Amino acid sequence: MATNPQVKPSKSGVPSGTAPGTHAIGSAPLLALTQDEKFVAMLRKVTEPAHKVHVSGSEIDFAQCLMTLHGAVAVLDSAAVATPIEELSGRLNAQFPELVLVVAGDAQEQGRLAGHIADGSVHRFLHKPVSEQRVRLFVDSAWRRHAEGARVTRAAPGSGPPKRRVPWALVAVAVVAVAAPVAWLATRTTGSDAPAPPRPAAAASPAAAANDAALEDLLGRADKALADGTLVAPAAENAADLYRAALKHSPSDPRALAGLEQVIDRLVTDAEAQLAQHRLDTAQQLADAARALNPDHPRVTFLTAQIGAQRERAVLGKAQRAAAGGDMNAALAVLDDATRGGHRSSLVDEARQQFAQKQVDERVADFVARARAALTSGALLEPAGDNAYFYVESARALAPQDPAVQQLRADLNTRLEAEARQAVTAGNADAADRWTSAAAESGADPGDVAALRAAAQQLRGVAQATALARLEGLFNQRLAQGRLVEPASDSARYYLEQLAQSQPAGASTLAARTAYESRLLEEVHNAARAQDLPGARRWLAEAQAAGVNPGQLASAEAEIGAAAPHAAAATPAPAARAPTVAPAAPTYVDASTLKRTRTVNPEYPPQARERGIEGWVDLQFVVNTDGTVGEAQVVAAQPADVFEQSALEAVRHWRFQPVVREGAAVPQQARVRLRFTVQP
Repeated sequence: MATNPQVKPSKSGVPSGTAPGTHAIGSAPLLALTQDEKFVAMLRKVTEPAHKVHVSGSEIDFAQCLMTLHGAVAVLDSAAVATPIEELSGRLNAQFPELVLVVAGDAQEQGRLAGHIADGSVHRFLHKPVSEQRVRLFVDSAWRRHAEGARVTRAAPGSGPPKRRVPWALVAVAVVAVAAPVAWLATRTTGSDAPAPPRPAAAASPAAAANDAALEDLLGRADKALADGTLVAPAAENAADLYRAALKHSPSDPRALAGLEQVIDRLVTDAEAQLAQHRLDTAQQLADAARALNPDHPRVTFLTAQIGAQRERAVLGKAQRAAAGGDMNAALAVLDDATRGGHRSSLVDEARQQFAQKQVDERVADFVARARAALTSGALLEPAGDNAYFYVESARALAPQDPAVQQLRADLNTRLEAEARQAVTAGNADAADRWTSAAAESGADPGDVAALRAAAQQLRGVAQATALARLEGLFNQRLAQGRLVEPASDSARYYLEQLAQSQPAGASTLAARTAYESRLLEEVHNAARAQDLPGARRWLAEAQAAGVNPGQLASAEAEIGAAAPHAAAATPAPAARAPTVAPAAPTYVDASTLKRTRTVNPEYPPQARERGIEGWVDLQFVVNTDGTVGEAQVVAAQPADVFEQSALEAVRHWRFQPVVREGAAVPQQARVRLRFTVQP
């Protein structure tokens, strides 16, 4: 997986790739986001030569300056900002807490920034039109605040230079983004409620045995390819081809179905990582590979929409940069190429140079008309390049203050919120999240967005509870029918395993496990009483595999021994000596019952923390005789592929007081759930 390129220091100590004119801490630059030439001249007059002024005409250019120039003071002209000024100021403060912000605007914008001004995240507010004296006063005050912060930083013992985070969130503000990836969980079952067909009395034919051997060989090779990351190439030896070949042998084999699901999950996850790095072509290739395996998979469909949306954002960003630089013709050409696939004409360019403003007005009107038509037809977000959202943002790139454009944006937000509410009513949490995220990026009211997100989250909880209730009902039904272990994908054991994967420590799972173990022991008793010793031993093996208490297992085996002819008083042989009885499953205890002598807390993955993702990981591990942690593995996690590695690394560094039995230290199996919660 590709990673972000690292900025390496040059011999002079200034990071390579830094724009010329970058100053050291003593002469840090002032960054200005404005298109007002008089305001720029005033800033230069009161600031230079002590501090160089770097001017950006758009939010994207301003984001790039923040990444390369490391400014200490920033002046934001609200007239040049497309994003709501309070939202942009809040995100800047979150990303760059050491940056001193001065905002220029009118009284209405000052009111929206009241909270930021009160808590100090916005240092000063300049009322426009501004005077040179007031600009000098406020800018000098900002530099003094920066100097005070720098002295505090230098005075802290052992502290290094402040770290700046890459402002991806700011880039997302400038180029409106679609929803963040959503965690998906799909489980397929092939069983039915119909009674299981009777098993043939005769042994399997040689052809069937050969088929089983071929199936196991394919599954083994497929699992290895999946573990090695060989997902779709080379042909016939990759995980996808091998799992599909296994399905030809056994179309309903749950292992092959689950394996294909994992391949798709890995492809989509890798594609999302490439998409986060703006590598659209690589992400598209991975998405195409996943679509070839399952064209109707919901994650693949969502990923394809994301890639199309990011291509849209690239077009919009290019048009916004051209418009912010005053080149309206270039902005129009970019948008024309995206919407119609046409090519630039020199004759058209010459005509536009003469009637630029008139054609801008006409183009804005055209975008508004197309957006209205898309709203009427319901094409809010799709297809890419021909939807209401795209046309609204295209119009805003050319005329952000136009009343018709602002009203159109408000109408779009109303429709997006309505779609989100409709998805909640229909019980579709994923669709609700997508519509809600689109509304948030389009500038909908934050309170409405928060309420919609909460409704979708509640819906997911209800769906999970419904799924668990269904599994519990199927388990109880199969238990009552006596279908304990057969058929493999529609038995009490199968649904107990599904419950354990969904909620390992849930009350319903624990109750189902107890009922299942009791029923297995009952089958041992019934078979022994009927002197069906082979059947009794088979049920005893199932009980051992299920992890039944060793004392109960010993009693069951004693009952089998007592039932054997001419051996009523004989001591039954240990379970390990009976060739038909599998070894007892390990007994796990809750890690909280063991005395821990050393604890290492897991690190919260940075991306999960920034996106507010919470969850948990269930692990099982061995406490060695010296108290160290031996083999550790993940049993379940929610969401998947987020917290597992962090949890494993932490548990492997734990230490315990050795477990002693009969005077000697013994290994002990243990289980634990680690929760990851974003602290306020």
